[in-house]
Amino acid sequence: MIHLLVVDDEKEVGTFLSRLFTMKGYLVQVVNSGKEFHEIDWNQQRFDVAMIDLKLPDCDGLSLLQHLKQLQPRCKVLIMTGYSTVKTAVDAMKLGASDYMEKPFVDIEVLERQIDNLLNENEALNQHFIHKLAEDSGLIVGESPLMKNLIETAFKVAQKSVNVLIEGETGSGKEVLSRFIHIASPRNHEPFIGINCGAISESLLESELFGHEKGAFTGATQLRKGFFEIAGNGTLFLDEIADASPAIQVKLLRVLETREFMRVGSSVTLRTNARLVAASNENLQQAVDKNKFREDLFYRLNVVTLDIPPLRSRKEDIPLLVRHLVERNGHGDISFSNEAIEKLQQYNWPGNIRELSNVVMRTLTLADNKSVITANDISLSNSQITPDKNVLPEIQSTENLLEEWRKKLVADFNEKDELMLEEILTEIKQLQSTIGKELVMQALQKTYGNRNEAAKRLQISIRKLRYILNEKSQT
Repeated sequence: MIHLLVVDDEKEVGTFLSRLFTMKGYLVQVVNSGKEFHEIDWNQQRFDVAMIDLKLPDCDGLSLLQHLKQLQPRCKVLIMTGYSTVKTAVDAMKLGASDYMEKPFVDIEVLERQIDNLLNENEALNQHFIHKLAEDSGLIVGESPLMKNLIETAFKVAQKSVNVLIEGETGSGKEVLSRFIHIASPRNHEPFIGINCGAISESLLESELFGHEKGAFTGATQLRKGFFEIAGNGTLFLDEIADASPAIQVKLLRVLETREFMRVGSSVTLRTNARLVAASNENLQQAVDKNKFREDLFYRLNVVTLDIPPLRSRKEDIPLLVRHLVERNGHGDISFSNEAIEKLQQYNWPGNIRELSNVVMRTLTLADNKSVITANDISLSNSQITPDKNVLPEIQSTENLLEEWRKKLVADFNEKDELMLEEILTEIKQLQSTIGKELVMQALQKTYGNRNEAAKRLQISIRKLRYILNEKSQT
């Protein structure tokens, strides 16, 4: 028989839940305070699932949750909360709660289904499913407890229609985490749209977000839908939200409060049901304190906050990340020696996973057809990557790469006193092609597939861009 514990100071709620689940064949015990909770004989009573209200007259529901998980860690916990305390409910999930339910209960069938799902959940299978979704979204979880806790919390949050704020250093994988939230949510069949608020001007950002009517401004030759409209019932990811101008912040606040917006140059009100996931490498609370970010918008975004740990805090995951990056670059037959991995783990990685990706790519390019990368093959002295407001940091990194390769060739020539120049010139052409294509792909990623914008950032023609991608002749 299923044993259910209900902790709620509202006796009517306790009576209702007791009758509801007793009719389903459960053995239900109801307590109305923290005092009664602590009077339970925990040596005699074993519970399969507990429903705990966050607001109790004599204690905090979070403390009861922690106490219960210490005594009976296998007991599943459903937190009951009002809308105003949803953020606290998410904190409860980080402490071990399996799910939460908002009060008052609008749909009893949903509540029953939540309890049934908790009871039928196979923890091992669920973990495998979560990690498979993470892998599909490009998120490497690894063995770090910090990342495991993050991904489990993100998975739980993904099931809810709440705004999410992702904070973390540049290059730590905020957009990848946002894609995981989308894939893990019931919205996964709807669009995922992302935009970098710091990469484009205020006027263009407004048009990108909300759309514009034909003739709304010079150059608006036709009607254009904005990302809020295109996202529909899907997910809209706003990267570097702290860089949004005060005017854009006001408009975003209105959308979050009313779910309504207007295209530029229009007086027609449109509605959106898109879920908003925002990200920032700057602490938004500190930005609010400095009057750089609106406090009311911060509270609207900050329903759930997820902090991605920097790479230096999860160095045990570097071997797995390196293997993933090697295979992603099409070099599955190349491995990194133990000494090479140790060298990577000793580095502090100020540029996080993005910097690691650049180092791995550079090392593979200079590998000279080696099957095993050694510690001597890895250069970390020039891998301090600048935050990617545009593509220039990658270009600078490429110049360093070519300089290192040139020095290596000169050193080899001085040592052996002979050189196969024709082969080297051929390798230079291949290297040029590889680097050019990689930079184009990075620019396309930053511009979300917009080829005209990517070509503009690289200061080349669209014809040249397509030539580099081997799509057509340059002539």
